[in-house]
Amino acid sequence: MLSLSEIKDILNTKNQNGFSLVIALFAILILMALGFLAISVPTSDLQITTRIVGEKKALIAAEAGINMLSQSFTPDSTSGVTGQVVDSSDPASIYSISNATRPTSGADMLPLKGYAIGGGQQWGQMIFNVRVTGENTNYGSQVQIDVGMGYGPVEITTMFR
Repeated sequence: MLSLSEIKDILNTKNQNGFSLVIALFAILILMALGFLAISVPTSDLQITTRIVGEKKALIAAEAGINMLSQSFTPDSTSGVTGQVVDSSDPASIYSISNATRPTSGADMLPLKGYAIGGGQQWGQMIFNVRVTGENTNYGSQVQIDVGMGYGPVEITTMFR
């Protein structure tokens, strides 16, 4: 027969073996969580960086479209431009310019100070609204910028009477 002290030793050994198993399982779970975190953080950082690069390229394309619009805008050439490549080294960055429209509310002409001529003539600028869209097809990003363009000087005397 087993003595009382031998029974206590057996029970203590069994309890310690079960406790070791629980500790080992917790350690494995913690290591797995740390491994998952180590993999997921750089992946999400890479996705954010890729999105930001695409948005910057689309913004650069939109700015190129605004620059081209400001150089060549006239009321006679209010037709839109679609899919113009910004730079031949990056054919994925393109801009589009919508048709120029007159404002539907508010002033559609603004007077220019210092352009009044004797006899009551007054000069100003005609106002147009244009939307410029920059895109980068590699990153699937798009930026839209609404631009207000003024064209003048034009005589606006009859507009204010």
